Amino acid sequence: MISQIGSIAISLAGGLIFSSFIFLCLYKLRNDKTYLDISERSILSTCYCIFLAFFCLLNELLISNFNLQYVAQYTSYETPTFYKVTALWAGQAGSLLFWSFITSLFTVIYIFETLKKMENLKFNSYLILTFIFSFFIILSSFIANPFEPVSSDIVVQNGNGLNPLLQNFFMAIHPPILYVGFTGCTIIFVMAMAASISKNVSFDWVRSIRRWSLIVWTFLSAGIILGGYWAYNELGWGGYWAWDPVENSSLMPWLTLTAFIHSSMIQEKRGMLKKWNILLATSTYLLVVLGTFITRSGVISSVHSFTAENLGPLFFTFLSVLILYTVFWFLRRKTYLETDDKIDSFTSREGGFLYNNLILILMCFTIMWGTLFPILSEAWDGEKIYVGQSYFNQLNVPIGLVLLFLMGIGPLLSWKSTSYKVLRKNFLIPMSTSFLVGSLYFIFSVKYNFYVLVAIMGVSFTLSSILGEYYKSLKKFRKRNSNIIIATYKMFMSNRHQNGGYLVHIGIVLLFIGFIGRAFESEKEFSLSPGEQIYFNNYIFKLNSIKSEARDNHYAFMSDIDVIDDKNKLLTNLKPEKRIYFYWNSDPEKRQPHSELDIYSTIQKDVYSIFSAYDAEKNLGYFKIMINPLVNWVWIGGILMVVGSLFAFWPNRIRR
Repeated sequence: MISQIGSIAISLAGGLIFSSFIFLCLYKLRNDKTYLDISERSILSTCYCIFLAFFCLLNELLISNFNLQYVAQYTSYETPTFYKVTALWAGQAGSLLFWSFITSLFTVIYIFETLKKMENLKFNSYLILTFIFSFFIILSSFIANPFEPVSSDIVVQNGNGLNPLLQNFFMAIHPPILYVGFTGCTIIFVMAMAASISKNVSFDWVRSIRRWSLIVWTFLSAGIILGGYWAYNELGWGGYWAWDPVENSSLMPWLTLTAFIHSSMIQEKRGMLKKWNILLATSTYLLVVLGTFITRSGVISSVHSFTAENLGPLFFTFLSVLILYTVFWFLRRKTYLETDDKIDSFTSREGGFLYNNLILILMCFTIMWGTLFPILSEAWDGEKIYVGQSYFNQLNVPIGLVLLFLMGIGPLLSWKSTSYKVLRKNFLIPMSTSFLVGSLYFIFSVKYNFYVLVAIMGVSFTLSSILGEYYKSLKKFRKRNSNIIIATYKMFMSNRHQNGGYLVHIGIVLLFIGFIGRAFESEKEFSLSPGEQIYFNNYIFKLNSIKSEARDNHYAFMSDIDVIDDKNKLLTNLKPEKRIYFYWNSDPEKRQPHSELDIYSTIQKDVYSIFSAYDAEKNLGYFKIMINPLVNWVWIGGILMVVGSLFAFWPNRIRR
């Protein structure tokens, strides 16, 4: 019964969104605001129907209704309740409904909060939202219906269960957070297009869309960091970023949105870069749709991707229509978006933001080209040519290092123009610190690496630049408050947008510290029987035992490894496992092996252990140990980025 209600809700949402389009046409023909209001109610009703369908599917997953194809495919009786909830976005049909659910939430907020203040954006906003909703409702109704029943001649005794790789807390929360970022880009696209078509790219519009962008950027950043953390802790390859096509699909809109947030500040302060900002805002959503096409079309292979080739042509058509619509209206409004003000000096803060934008777009282009090249090569001559990590590293490492320095240069520049005297004064300490730290690395390094040298100098330069700006502000507040804690608090609260932005930049600098550690990684694969030990990287790894245990939804082989340091002291005890999900299934092909790794983590390095395989006849375990320096700085930097963006987004109190 509940599943039938959910299916009806999706169908009803389709009818309502179609009626919204009809009423919008009537409003355009008769110029009667009543039709616009009815269209608004139709869109809101569509959102409420999607809410209902979403909760109906959640109910069916929780009660294990295996009469539904989706429930039988992604859950089982043994699946823990928490992961039954996360099965909502584990498959194609559920994730598309979840996508529509989040879009509906944002749409309701957009209608009641933003459009209430900008009523002249309503018509074009509703028109674009109607088209976007129509597409996703068609997919959920006819292509990937989560309420599709199993075949009538099949009785499902138990479901397949959730993929073991997805039975991880961080993977459970990573997709919904990332989806919030992706779907939030819909509102940014709608606002940008509606404003340009309506010729209302005003100061209030800039401030409003910038706030939306900060919210979306926060979720995108958190989703990307959580995805890296999941990959590092669950996939067992010892890394957190592999330039996988699906990873790249989330990074590309993040780059353009980052560029938009920076350049929108110039428009807010100087009224400049209207065309550029419209392009960045619309391109962000177009890149989201492009990434969705790559993920869901089956044209690439990835541990993150869905495989459904029948969705490929539909998403490609959807993307093509959006691109044509965007280009058409951009060309129509090109004259309106032009501004008289120009950048006065290349040594101005506006110039620094522009350089920053160009580097971000260059990085986005190199990633997009490398991601799409296998698809394009196959379309050209039928042969798919894959682009490896070396391509992305060779191009993006130097680009990223330039970006690192630019983050430190920006705060040292003044608006409109920066005199030579001010440049020399502002750059003296950061440059001196950078050269001093770089010289120390060059002199004392055991393993010299040019990129590491440049990265260390960039980290030193940018950190000293940002901390120097904090110190200057703090000195002003110390004159009024002798208590340094109160002065620091008031300094941070005085300009949340700027200080939050600086926190984000410090977070990115900490990310680069973590990236530096990748140049010093080491690993070793070996086999041990209980009682044996091996020496590697100044550590002794001693295997104490291998035990086995039957658990609720898997069978586990558990190892016990002592790690002894160079002072012959016990550093830690590692317990990596080799798990077999569906171990009791009579069909060996349905058994799912999985390595549950164990990590000893410190601020300096991680000792990363993987139980690769177990030979029961010989009582022999096969292991892989990796020593990964500075990894925790990546997670610390990611947390600080999110905290900084929330701090920047949080509105200042209005003084009355």
